[in-house]
Amino acid sequence: MDGSALRLPATLAMLLALSMVAGAQTSQQAGTLTIAGQPDQAALVRINGKSYVDIESLARITHGSIRFQGSQTVLTLPLSAGTAVAAPVPPSRPTDFSAAYLSAEIEALSQIREWHAALFNAIQNNYPVAGNWVDPLRRSADAKLQLAVAAATTGPDQKAAELLKNEFTNMQQMSDQFVAMHVKAANIAPDSLDKDPLNQKILDCAHALASMAATKQFQDEVSCR
Repeated sequence: MDGSALRLPATLAMLLALSMVAGAQTSQQAGTLTIAGQPDQAALVRINGKSYVDIESLARITHGSIRFQGSQTVLTLPLSAGTAVAAPVPPSRPTDFSAAYLSAEIEALSQIREWHAALFNAIQNNYPVAGNWVDPLRRSADAKLQLAVAAATTGPDQKAAELLKNEFTNMQQMSDQFVAMHVKAANIAPDSLDKDPLNQKILDCAHALASMAATKQFQDEVSCR
């Protein structure tokens, strides 16, 4: 059977049964059948208290077609008919980052990177790692972070914002760690950051967040946990 052919429900089958009803039964004109949205009409007749319509008339007013296969009568309705089966909708793709969040995330990452670079240079050159210059960098990074969190409106935005907050928290932890070390010792070994696992975690997370920003798609990253 043609895939676009529609099986007729029981009530419609009764309407179409006029051609199969015995001619000896009493019939009378019962009005007209109109399909909503269609200008044409088909005559209805009543037989033993029930209404029927001629199948050819039904095909005409619905702009359908009729064909016969052995003992079967197949009525094919146009796809525009209300009973047509809708095509399946393919699943939607994951949503990209919103433009507002993407811009704010990039600014926050840049500020965290600046904070990290200042800390790295101080340790490499044996400068004092003191709170009087570290705190302004932290406050600036925190302000950019809050702007990114506020701009996170979509699901991917909010997931990425959580990773960004973790990156800030790890950076603050490492920064506080080296400020405390400077209080206890005048000198900090220049390779201290290279040996610090938290520093490597911060670098890996920053790289992952930057890659997400480039592709505009969220991907979970264990180094940002």
